[in-house]
Amino acid sequence: MDLLNKDLRDIYTDLLIEYAKEDDRICLVEADLMRALGTLRFQEEFPERVVDAGVAEANMISVAAGISTTGRIPFTHSFTCFAARRCFDQVTLSVCYAKNNIKMVGSDPGVMAQLNGGTHMSFEDVALMRTLPGMVVYEPVDGVQLANMFPKLLNHDGPVYIRLLRKGKPRVFAEGAEFEIGKAAKIKDGNDVTIFATGIMVEQSIEAAKILEEQGISAGVVNIHTIKPLDVDTVIEQAKKTGAVVVAENHNIINGLGSAVSEALGENYPVPVKRIGIKDHFGEVGKLDFLMEKYGLLAKDIVDAAKEAVVMKERK
Repeated sequence: MDLLNKDLRDIYTDLLIEYAKEDDRICLVEADLMRALGTLRFQEEFPERVVDAGVAEANMISVAAGISTTGRIPFTHSFTCFAARRCFDQVTLSVCYAKNNIKMVGSDPGVMAQLNGGTHMSFEDVALMRTLPGMVVYEPVDGVQLANMFPKLLNHDGPVYIRLLRKGKPRVFAEGAEFEIGKAAKIKDGNDVTIFATGIMVEQSIEAAKILEEQGISAGVVNIHTIKPLDVDTVIEQAKKTGAVVVAENHNIINGLGSAVSEALGENYPVPVKRIGIKDHFGEVGKLDFLMEKYGLLAKDIVDAAKEAVVMKERK
């Protein structure tokens, strides 16, 4: 499987098909977006294992919940605004409260909605999903990480929400890298500040660490791919090592990864924390470069935040 030169949506569909050939429990419940995510190939391979609920995302979740009670493992998909926000009550009751085993995909997270604009630009899906008991919230960085984690998420007995980049071929991890649910992935060691990042913000954080290094600041970079359950041990370990933290996410800074890290540190090992993300704002129409600049999601913004965190540490 080509994990370096394909869009993540194509790798996701490849994985669905590959594992479905060996596991007849895997099925797909869609909401009229199979072309958008590229899952039409799965339908061609397994037509009897696909239900298209139409533009009715809440019903999609209810149908998947019913299928799950038969022992099958349904995967659902819609854009993040619909996958999380529109059908939150069904996810709460029919999935989590009922303890059904469903894997839910929300695509085009945060600013990746781009020209679909503010109505489709969900900055609150992680906030919603991480509040639900028993929910795993996962955001892969690249195809290597998605492929390695796919069977682990598949075999996890319980609900999973996957925040999936549709278009793009990010390259962060080398083929063969191993990952675990609830365990962070250390990318770079540092002594002065630690940058915790998820999704598209990992590449920006790696670039920020290079810039900081040139300016005499040693920054560590840690990928938090499993936002829930959070790897609290690694968060505390890194805070003790560097004494200053930056959290970078393509999401509202309220109740996202930044909040999760701050909660863990506030209860266990308080250090200065600066959060990079959407600052309590709705989205708008725009290309990715414009949106990253507007919402302060670039490497330069992480650099500035890291410097502030280091200064705060030194003032303690």
